[in-house]
Amino acid sequence: MLRPYVYRMLVRYRDTDAQGHVYFANYLVFCDEAWGAYMRHIGMPYQDLTKLGVETFYVNVRCDYSGSATYEDEVQIETRVTRLGRSSVTTAFGVRNEQGETLADASLTSVCVDRSTRKPAPIPDELRRLIREFEGAHLEEAG
Repeated sequence: MLRPYVYRMLVRYRDTDAQGHVYFANYLVFCDEAWGAYMRHIGMPYQDLTKLGVETFYVNVRCDYSGSATYEDEVQIETRVTRLGRSSVTTAFGVRNEQGETLADASLTSVCVDRSTRKPAPIPDELRRLIREFEGAHLEEAG
């Protein structure tokens, strides 16, 4: 299991498709919501990041599906930062049902950009510190 941060949510009707299960792209929406909750949890809500003059853009996504959720199922999204680069953050997600079965494993890489120039910018020191403190020794760091 990924852990340490777990975001729980109920599948909304709008998340499902005509076949009655979660539309495949919505697993990425779940991960995006979990990433926002993770940021709030460690003490850096997105609004605070923008006050530092930085925004983030997703530049890479991967998702492997192995199960299915339906309307009003509870899913838990285990969220863990796995890598910090100079300007990029890679986050891994495990989407599980109430029985702990894996529905999807995903990763998102986001890049910090300067709000005015839209060019890559270093991860703010405060965000880097908060992630390091929360994640501990397993965190990979690069340049």
